[in-house]
Amino acid sequence: MKHLYWILPALALLTSCASTAPKIDYASALAAMMQSGFEARGIASLDRLKQDPANIECSKEGDLPEATVAAIEKANLATIAAPANGVYLGDWKAGETLAQSGRGSTWTDAATAPNGGNCYNCHQISKTELSYGSLGPSLYHYGKLRGNSQAIVDYTWGKLNNAKAYNACSGMPRFGHSKILTEAQLKDLMALLLDPASPVNQ
Repeated sequence: MKHLYWILPALALLTSCASTAPKIDYASALAAMMQSGFEARGIASLDRLKQDPANIECSKEGDLPEATVAAIEKANLATIAAPANGVYLGDWKAGETLAQSGRGSTWTDAATAPNGGNCYNCHQISKTELSYGSLGPSLYHYGKLRGNSQAIVDYTWGKLNNAKAYNACSGMPRFGHSKILTEAQLKDLMALLLDPASPVNQ
């Protein structure tokens, strides 16, 4: 037992040191690290490092309080507007090309070149798809299973525009909200998902 007499003084010293150690602002340290690790180049500006309130909350450790989740979803739902002319569906063939395209928004891309949807990277799109991601649910038979009621049309339009309106910390790109895709492109993706003639629904 005599060999253990040094433990209590040592613990007291460690406790004293811990209480006087400077507090680290990890959020600021991370922001500084990110700022130093990126540079503006081409169309990729440093604005991409700025988080909006939803992303700030979703970056915190642990589960968010239900009230915070509800507030994020409500705020993001309010950003979704119906198409200017009231027409939700475009050309499913253009939508399929768009869904298969993963290009866009990198520093080597021209600002005038259209972005792709990159949908296949996270979703199965059609039965003939040989390689697709599984981070998101399969979209095969999306419209065939759900129909095309106004509620489904509104939900699909909203999900493509701003996924955080339905899942506060969704990792899905906010295609409309972040202006990744144009309204016309979103309509083409809508047609890909909901048009009975689309390969998604065959």
